[in-house]
Amino acid sequence: MSVTLILIAANVVISLAALFAIPQLFNKGMMIPYRVVRENTWYELISSGFIHAGIGHLFLNMFVLFFFGMVLERSIGQGHFFTLYFSGLIVSSLPSLYRHKDNPEFATVGASGAVESVLFGFILLFPLDPIYIMFIPIGIPAIIFGVLFLVYSVWASKREGRVNHEAHIAGAIWGFLYLIVFVPNTIDHFLSVFGLI
Repeated sequence: MSVTLILIAANVVISLAALFAIPQLFNKGMMIPYRVVRENTWYELISSGFIHAGIGHLFLNMFVLFFFGMVLERSIGQGHFFTLYFSGLIVSSLPSLYRHKDNPEFATVGASGAVESVLFGFILLFPLDPIYIMFIPIGIPAIIFGVLFLVYSVWASKREGRVNHEAHIAGAIWGFLYLIVFVPNTIDHFLSVFGLI
């Protein structure tokens, strides 16, 4: 069975349970850096990625994971895809963990960091494939979308808000790095798309 579909099912079941059935699951599963470093609740780097702030948050992450995850999983194999996703969860949590380790008020949830790892893994392998965004009638080449997304995320991370843009940036960078370091021939494939080799 597809790893992507298993991850989506796990996210949906755990998130809905935390939101509507077992509120203590939400509180125990979210990542609170202050708690992680003082109580050694390191599991939160993973558990927080299976809990979402609401239905819209869950839907958006799973929508992106479905469309880009299915393709990437077939391209790099289930083992690499599984490892990319879970390592993306951990790596994307590290900036928030470091920045907010002394702030007892900060908490974060959501699979966004891992999903960005998947999305940017896709962008690296298929840089010229079009990505469509609501209200824009034409496809944007994936590589251009990726650059615009990162520029926006860096800008937005400097403003206060509820979205964890640091996790998006770290997850995106990890998506590139994981494929370059661990998936054979990634650089050659990328260059060949542009006719450079």
